[in-house]
Amino acid sequence: MLPRLALIHTGGTIASRPNPDGLGVTPQEAPDLAGLPDTIITEYQPFNLPSPHITPAHMLELAQLVAEIAPSVDGIVITHGTDTLEETAFFLHLTLPAHIPVVLTGSMRHAAEVSWDGPANLLDAAQVALCSETRGRGPLVVFGGDIFDARTVTKVHTSSVDAFGGYPGPIGRIDRVGEKAQVHYFAMPEPRPTYQPSHTEAKVEVLYAYAGWRGEGYAQAAARADGLVIAALGTGNLPPELLPLIAETKKPVVIATRTHAGPILPVYGYAGGGATLVEAGAIPASFLNAHKARLLLLVLLSLGLDVERIRGVFGEGVF
Repeated sequence: MLPRLALIHTGGTIASRPNPDGLGVTPQEAPDLAGLPDTIITEYQPFNLPSPHITPAHMLELAQLVAEIAPSVDGIVITHGTDTLEETAFFLHLTLPAHIPVVLTGSMRHAAEVSWDGPANLLDAAQVALCSETRGRGPLVVFGGDIFDARTVTKVHTSSVDAFGGYPGPIGRIDRVGEKAQVHYFAMPEPRPTYQPSHTEAKVEVLYAYAGWRGEGYAQAAARADGLVIAALGTGNLPPELLPLIAETKKPVVIATRTHAGPILPVYGYAGGGATLVEAGAIPASFLNAHKARLLLLVLLSLGLDVERIRGVFGEGVF
């Protein structure tokens, strides 16, 4: 029986072409998958958007589509714009069972460029999705031959074809020898919880800390949002002016880091130091960056969890 692959196209650079009026490029035509013979391929296109237009509602729509078609296929590939690809990957990681083999990919260059990287990334993603060792790992990102975990992958360059990275690096690699592709994993899959929100209507805002920040914009964000995430300094520290603001906030306030990698560690006891923020009620984001912590908080709030239950989920550090 031939392997069955579902291709879900959502737009992005991999689907983009130059506009006839000469004003840049936009998503227009879903890419073709070449070089994968003897495979039954079914294609879907729930929307055709540049990734800055993708919202959590689109992510939930994708999760529901994947869950619907998963029993009838052996692997699923989602093509996606790169700007928010890591966020969609993490949302799917949170909301889909780990046994469904889902791989997200895209391209940094569009089809009219000589060095278009879309076809190779798409073929790699398809072969990873159909690999038996992929099951149980949850949604993955494949880019430039590397295989990344949805929890830690991030876009590390604005324009390079090697745009994706993230500490501690890829969890696998796909290499080609002649016509054959070899998928190698460097890590074992880990158990994790799965959440099933019926909507994504909770509102979570991200605030970015900087030297000399006195909390400008904090009160307004706290008033209009259901929860906040702060991309804090270092291991999760803030200027002293933020300490009383967090202490007064009854909604969940999650502290992530604005650095590229590393956990939140409540070490420092000065005003605004991580230990004092946690004492005031802030919730450490563990190793999640700010935009992934936002998605987890959004999912938990959409499920109706209160502050203490949310604190427990982040505190366990198992995502």
